[in-house]
Amino acid sequence: MQERGRDRNEKPTRGRLWVIAAPSGAGKTSLVRKLLERDRQLRFSISYTTRQKRASETDGRDYFFVKDAEFHELVAKNAFLEHAQVFDNWYGTSREHVEQLLDSGHSVLLEIDWQGARQVREHAPDAESIFILPPNVPELERRLRGRATDSEATIQRRLRDSLADMTHWSEFNHVIVNDDFEAALGRLEAVIGGREQRHRSDLPAVRASAAAILASAPHS
Repeated sequence: MQERGRDRNEKPTRGRLWVIAAPSGAGKTSLVRKLLERDRQLRFSISYTTRQKRASETDGRDYFFVKDAEFHELVAKNAFLEHAQVFDNWYGTSREHVEQLLDSGHSVLLEIDWQGARQVREHAPDAESIFILPPNVPELERRLRGRATDSEATIQRRLRDSLADMTHWSEFNHVIVNDDFEAALGRLEAVIGGREQRHRSDLPAVRASAAAILASAPHS
């Protein structure tokens, strides 16, 4: 039986690719998880990795687990939209996996860093990108300290890395400030749903807000 208002053989509308990046402590992962729970049309891109699978993980659900040799064969075949080495392990976003999801009508989220986002822009210039910022640097430090599992040296290193990452906000199409979780989630939903343009990074108000956040870093 033909679906009302649509030819059963009609191809689904191609989804959009969204790149989401943020400094450590900005709340990106929590926002992405909640967004995926709320919007069943969104899909999260599963990365390839060379690290060992943990007991709680499933191949093909959490990651595609491969050996170093296979990973580098995929790199040679230009199979990744982006890839990077993190400590002793490699991670990569499969071009084929993302394309299959997009062609099936799903929009896809990539949760990667600003360097990976640069690679994606080279290989998929139609991708849209979002950078998540904390409301200010003292709040970012408070969140990093709130984990209560890291040494002072680790906290200071993560804070320095986060401050460096934050300087790349202007490379992204949209900027969301995570000052309140539910409010930030609503902004994120509106941007991805195409209902909101007030968070574009080229707008004067957004640029002023981002500059003020960066300026809130304590001066040594």
